[in-house]
Amino acid sequence: MSVSLSKGQKISLEKGGSGLKEVVMGLGWDAKETGGFFGFGKRQQDIDLDASAVLFDAQKQKVDEVWFRQLRSRDGSVIHTGDNRTGAGDGDDEQIIVDLSQVPGEVSTIVFVVNSFTGENFSQIENAFCRLVDKSSGEEIARFDLSAQGNHTAQIMTKVYREGSGWQFQAIGQNASGRTFDNLMPSITPHL
Repeated sequence: MSVSLSKGQKISLEKGGSGLKEVVMGLGWDAKETGGFFGFGKRQQDIDLDASAVLFDAQKQKVDEVWFRQLRSRDGSVIHTGDNRTGAGDGDDEQIIVDLSQVPGEVSTIVFVVNSFTGENFSQIENAFCRLVDKSSGEEIARFDLSAQGNHTAQIMTKVYREGSGWQFQAIGQNASGRTFDNLMPSITPHL
């Protein structure tokens, strides 16, 4: 059963006494319809949002990143399935798969961000969400609404982080601006 998260809320990724092995962070969005007169001639522009995962150690230093220019972490534990440049279609528009059992011990936190590489802001999108799915069962674990309207071009969405011998998932929802995850580093670090 999926949990609808609010900003700051967290959940354990322990399942029935054992931790989840692989999770999928899915990102979905739609472009708002524009133009039109009395409902005729409306159109949707393409909106290119990009999901990224940034891996950090316990000293809050970046260890690796996964994004549309690097689809796999150096150790292979985190994989981006590819760039969607339009947001068209139902369901997840972009996905990042994390094999929690293979994430190196030095990595304590993985932060998921979304940004508009081409500069469209969140006032031009709707129905934006991210969700965490158990890869083995396909079961949605948690969902977080990203549809906060505004002139921001990015958002620090969520993070998974080690706690004891297991992993936790937390909704962040911090609006930011930047074309890539590098531009978002000052906004990411307070959440580590």
